[in-house]
Amino acid sequence: MARPRSRSRILVPAALVAAACAASADAAYPVRPVPFTDVTLTAGMLRERQQVNRKVTVPFALDQCQSSKRMDNFDLAAETMKRRAAGEKTFHHKPATGAPYDDSDVFKALEGASYCLTLEADAGLRKRVDEFIARIAAAQEPDGYLYTFRTMHPDAPVDKRMDAERWLKDPGQSHELYNLGHLFEAGVAHAQATGSDALLAVCLKAAELLHKEFADGEPRIPPGHQGIEMALVKLHEKTGDPRWLDLAKLFLDARGGGSPYNQNHEPVVAQREAVGHAVRANYMYGGMADVAALKGEPRYLEAITAIWNDVVGRKMHLTGGCGAHGGGETYGGAYELPHKCYNETCAAIAFMYWNQRMFLMTGDGKYMDVFERTLYNNFLSGVSLSGDRFFYPNPLEWDGKEKFNHGHAGRAPWFGCACCPPNVVRTMAALGGAAYAVQDERLYVNLYASNDATVTVGEAAVKLSLRTGYPWTESVVIDVQPEQPADFTLCLRIPGWVLGRPVPGDLYTYADATPAPWTVSVNGVQVKAVLESGFARIARTWRPGDRVQIALPMPVRRVVANDKVEAARGQVALERGP
Repeated sequence: MARPRSRSRILVPAALVAAACAASADAAYPVRPVPFTDVTLTAGMLRERQQVNRKVTVPFALDQCQSSKRMDNFDLAAETMKRRAAGEKTFHHKPATGAPYDDSDVFKALEGASYCLTLEADAGLRKRVDEFIARIAAAQEPDGYLYTFRTMHPDAPVDKRMDAERWLKDPGQSHELYNLGHLFEAGVAHAQATGSDALLAVCLKAAELLHKEFADGEPRIPPGHQGIEMALVKLHEKTGDPRWLDLAKLFLDARGGGSPYNQNHEPVVAQREAVGHAVRANYMYGGMADVAALKGEPRYLEAITAIWNDVVGRKMHLTGGCGAHGGGETYGGAYELPHKCYNETCAAIAFMYWNQRMFLMTGDGKYMDVFERTLYNNFLSGVSLSGDRFFYPNPLEWDGKEKFNHGHAGRAPWFGCACCPPNVVRTMAALGGAAYAVQDERLYVNLYASNDATVTVGEAAVKLSLRTGYPWTESVVIDVQPEQPADFTLCLRIPGWVLGRPVPGDLYTYADATPAPWTVSVNGVQVKAVLESGFARIARTWRPGDRVQIALPMPVRRVVANDKVEAARGQVALERGP
């Protein structure tokens, strides 16, 4: 492997940063999500969970980043640079925490905090976020490199997961690129929330370094823990700079000839099965969807469609969880789905991201069906109702005694490897962004949660007010308020479980697969909606005051697994609604 080239000082002009904050590239997905900033959850389960996230989980995660000494690493890195610059050439610090990926937990917490600031002003939270950002910026090296474990101890690797040279162990376990991916997502979120370039400038400086060192394909570095691919796409969309999208593709195309553990065994376009570490895999598949959409890469879509079919048809638990094995946190083989499974919360989050992207590529409701199943059964389980206790794994079976949760018999306040709690923070805060989507003259309703939203369908500005007790009750009411009469098609997702199919394919089926008698009414008159790709489609001229009523009956159903799932033979699960 070639060594990285020389690292000259990189300066990011202030004008470039200002332009980056203002720019926004048009999305290239055929279906466009309605931003979470245009959707306000107003009542019900998801609203309650989002409020607990804002009031409890966000400040708790920031507290933990401080008390666990993750923030200390940034301070120690900054002090090391300062004292060496002052002449103490051998000065160094030992890290305050145990793993080089600990930086990423801070970035995820900041991303979630920024989303909360986008939805609701909070002077105290803003001040705290700004203080964290100042400490992070101080830890960045002059050329843009940001990785505290190396900066605070630059003369020799302080951790076996690192190499004496930058990047060279990233295909293994150094997590240098993984950390930067979460930095980039936090920087974009913070800029959107506040209009400040404080963190985005740090991101752009680091991105310039990546471009300098990797843009020509040397050294060939397949990221050891994926995630930076989706982050670079977000940076591209924020700035309009095509270099970041090109880098995302470069990192994906660097794969092949390595280990299946991190999906480096084959080129990404040749992969057809989900293998290895589930979080890494699902992040990569989401990144492939982004690049497929924005760069027109049909071979990427072909690959991730086959992989999705493999997961949903052979490797997904009924809860929507994936990554059955705790040893290595990996996908198992086909139909290898034990009840004492792993099903990491981060894997569920990454799976949700991937499923939403598959929907945006295709407009097929089956992807949002799986998104919803994972949301209610494997994501929400990852955090307590109080908002300050967490599951890392989410098994189907537990005896009440085994310390399955990284040494805890039950939920824990934090972990040594704490990737899941701040991942919950950022995902919960932006959940409204999965509720609606638009495509030309179509408006998709994907999630049924009480909300008020403002959307643009074609040329029409439309306000929506959705009221429901879902997932507990079957009734959904949507008031449609276009500014003036407008022609468009309202696409209402009719979940597979209503239609007699718990999941796409035959991995799980209902003992009685009779479809439930769902109905759709407009202004009190039942309509015969066309059902296509999982959506009931109503094309009409919509007028202010129109009301849509949906009934999604929720009988209790017996679920049986495919007989190839040895752990579930002779057993049933009971299921109601999502």
